[in-house]
Amino acid sequence: MQTNLTGTWELTTENAASSYGQPVLLNRARGEVFGAGDIVKPYPSYGFMTAAAAVRRMAKTAKLTDKGREMVDRFAGLVNA
Repeated sequence: MQTNLTGTWELTTENAASSYGQPVLLNRARGEVFGAGDIVKPYPSYGFMTAAAAVRRMAKTAKLTDKGREMVDRFAGLVNA
C-alpha cells in the first residue's frame, strides 16, 4: 500500500525496507527510504526532524484516505517527536 504525502514523499509498505506491514517513508525523487526515528530534512524550510515528525507535518496538508490516515498513525506513532 502507498500513501502520497506530497509530490516527492510517500509512505509505503511496498519497499524492501518495510517489514511486517510497517510503512516506511520514501523520497521518490532520490529513492531514499527512512524509518520513523531517522533524521531527515524533507524540505529546506522544514529543517532537520525525525521522519515521524516530518510525516505528521506533511499529513496536515495531504489529502488522505482512511487507509492513508491509518498508515500515518502507524508510522508517526512509533516515536515521540
